[in-house]
Order: sequence, then C-alpha cells, then structure tokens
Amino acid sequence: MVSSEKGFPLPASPPLFIHSPTHKYSPISPTVKAQSRPPPGIDEGALLRRIDLRLLPVLCILSALSFLDRVNIANAVIFGLKEELNLSGLEYNTCLTIFFAPYILFEIPSNVFLKKLRPHVWLPICMFMFGFVTTLQGFVKNYGGILTTRFFLGVFESGMFPGSFYLIAMWYKREEAQTRCTFFFSSTSLAGAFGGLLASAIGNLDGKGGYRGWRWIFILEGLLTCILSLLFYFAITDFPEEATFLTDVERAFVRDRLRADVGDPVRETKITPKGILSVFKDYKIFIGGFMYFGLVVPAYGYAYFAPTIIHEFGYTPIQTQLHSVPPWAAAFVFAMTVAAISDRVRHRFLFAVAPIGIALSGFIILLTVHDNVSVQYPALFLSTMGMYSAMPVIICWFNTNWGWREGGKEGRKEVFTPHYTQLSIPVFPFLPTHLIIYIFLFVSLLSFPSFHLS
Repeated sequence: MVSSEKGFPLPASPPLFIHSPTHKYSPISPTVKAQSRPPPGIDEGALLRRIDLRLLPVLCILSALSFLDRVNIANAVIFGLKEELNLSGLEYNTCLTIFFAPYILFEIPSNVFLKKLRPHVWLPICMFMFGFVTTLQGFVKNYGGILTTRFFLGVFESGMFPGSFYLIAMWYKREEAQTRCTFFFSSTSLAGAFGGLLASAIGNLDGKGGYRGWRWIFILEGLLTCILSLLFYFAITDFPEEATFLTDVERAFVRDRLRADVGDPVRETKITPKGILSVFKDYKIFIGGFMYFGLVVPAYGYAYFAPTIIHEFGYTPIQTQLHSVPPWAAAFVFAMTVAAISDRVRHRFLFAVAPIGIALSGFIILLTVHDNVSVQYPALFLSTMGMYSAMPVIICWFNTNWGWREGGKEGRKEVFTPHYTQLSIPVFPFLPTHLIIYIFLFVSLLSFPSFHLS
C-alpha cells in the first residue's frame, strides 16, 4: 500500500484506484491513465499556469471581498456603530450571530445552484447581492435594521467559500491543489490586512456628508463589491469541460488528468437522493468536519474580535486599525510557505498539526498574560499564523481525497460536504472572554485525534 497525500491510503499502481463510500477501491482503467499524459503539442506546466491566471486571481478577489464584507462590522464598531445605534452588548452579539443562521442553511443548496447555473452566473449574482446588502448596512437607523441586513448578508455569502473551493477542486490534481487552495484561502488574511488599512483611511471620513465613519466603511466597501461583481460575470471561468479559453484537446486533457487522479468530476455526476444519502453515511465526512470545527471557531473569534482586543491595548481607533494589519499579513506569508512545502513533500498531517500547536501557544499567552502589550500583541501573530495556515491544509486534504461512486461513475463530494461545524459559531459571542479562549483551546486540541483516523 502507498499513501496519497500521506494520509489517505491508495493501493500501489497499477492499476489506479479511487476511494468511494460503497466500494473501498474503484479501479481506473489503463486507458484513462494513459490519456492523463499530455498529448503532443501541450505543455502541461504552461497549461497549468494559464489555468492559474484565469481562475485563481478572480476567486481570490471574490473571497477577499466576501470576507471583508462579512467581518467589517468589527472595524465599524471601533468607529461608533454600537453607540449610534444604541446597541447593548447582547444586541451586538446577536448581530454577529444572525449571519450564520442562513449561512449554514444555504451553503449546500448554493453549491447545487452553482452546478446547475454554472459558476460565472451564480457567483457574480451572489457577489452583487452581498455587496448591495453591505452598502445598505451603512444606512440602517436601529437595531432591527442592522439585524435584518446581517441576516441577508448571510444568505448571499453562503455560496462564496464552498463554491469557490468546489470549483478549484474541479481543476487540479491533489498534489497541485494545496498551494492553490491555500493561496485562495489566504485571501481572507489579505482581506483582514486590507480591511484594517481601508478602515483606517475611511475612518477619516467621519462626519462627511453627515455620516459617521462606520457608515462610510459599509457604504464604500459594499459599492466596491457591487462594481466588481459586474466585471466578474465575464471573468469567472466555469468547469473544465466548459472553459472557453481552452481548446478541445486541452479541455479533454484537463478532464482526463483529473479523472486519473480522483475520478470523474461531479459536473458529470447526476445529483440524486441516493447520492446525497451516501455522503452522510460516510463517517469520514464527519471526521473531516470535526477537524475543521477545531479551527473555524477560533478563526471567526479572532476575525470578529481582534479590533476590539487591540483597541483595549490602549490604541486610538485609527491606530487600532493599523495595528490589526501585521498579524494578518504574517498569517498570509506563513500559510503560503506551509502550503508550498506541503505540496513539495506531498504530506498533509504534520503541516496541519504544527500550525495548530503555534495557534495554541498564542491562545495560551492571551489567556495567561493580561498586562503586558509587548507580549500580548505578538501572541496575536502566533494565533493568526497557526489558525490560518492549518485551516487550508485541512480543507484541501479533505476535499481532494474523497471520491464517490453511483451508477458506475466516480465523482467528488465537495458539493455535499456538510458545513454543520459552523453551527457552533453562533454561541461564542455570548460567552465571557476567558471562557471563549478556554473553548478555543479545547476544540483545537480535539482536532488532534481526528488526524490519526486518516
């Protein structure tokens, strides 16, 4: 036996095999294996670079804007959102929480729409709508208004993250995917850094046109998203068999190389109730979700509360926004380094566990040190570097290793990958700070045994 990605076992070749929930191994024919080699006249490396340039920049910008519009409420609160809307602590936490109710419910249906309508149609629609809702947040007058806009923001953002990962997984083999998935995922780190810089600049508009600075944050960032969504209708590419920037021969080659690696793309697999049920019968789906759970909770906790934490170090609102940038930037650089090495050695496990240890060290410092900013601020670097490096490794490791079989066809499960782990997120804004950190540590530690089951 050999190990693909050194975590999920595959039998030695030949022949090639794909994991499925109903058959432990499903053979790939020698014909498919031969077709996965580049035909005459095609440079595989050059082709991948073309795909990278066409697919990744657009999805990264989309993801960054989605994350920015999702968490910019944390920047807005520093510029007076709670005071002007007369929000109590409970009401503000409810505004954070309400986002996740529709976000959880609509993630899987959104991927179904993505598959039916095609990415270049569905993703820009969602992007325009969540940009529009973000802009509306700048005009709300009371608690009911901000609560309503946050709810609909969750509705329209639900498809961005799973849909983009699903699309990326339809283009790349497993040993190519980690660096690209991490680059995509780390666009959230860049969004966090850019959001701090942007908020510090927009904050200077406080009072312009009779609007406080927090309103301008929502209005301008939302308008930027709406404008770019119109351009992205023409820029987002679809699945490989529909890519207009490839020739017929190139499309066939991209499909065959992916098929030889993990099976036929889901785009060709009909969605049936039996297929959906087979996914939820596979215990490894829930193990993967449990792995993700251990990091998504502290990651969102940091994204929503980092400006408040930094503000409590004694900085002014503008200084707070500027000091929020370096931890995000460090997280991006470290995550890309981890991903590149992980792809190079074709190993995932240690590159997920080691960053978790780094994140834990940061949380422990924050839990135990309360009066030394020179120690507390570097702890934020450790936390972000660890969390936002381990998460893309876990997601890519999981998504690129599962195939399914139904009716004689192999495919992938990303379209149905459950997002139940995010059900835990809404409770955290209501917990005392120390209890939050304790739970962050607990769920992160719980991730460790999950890896060994792979």
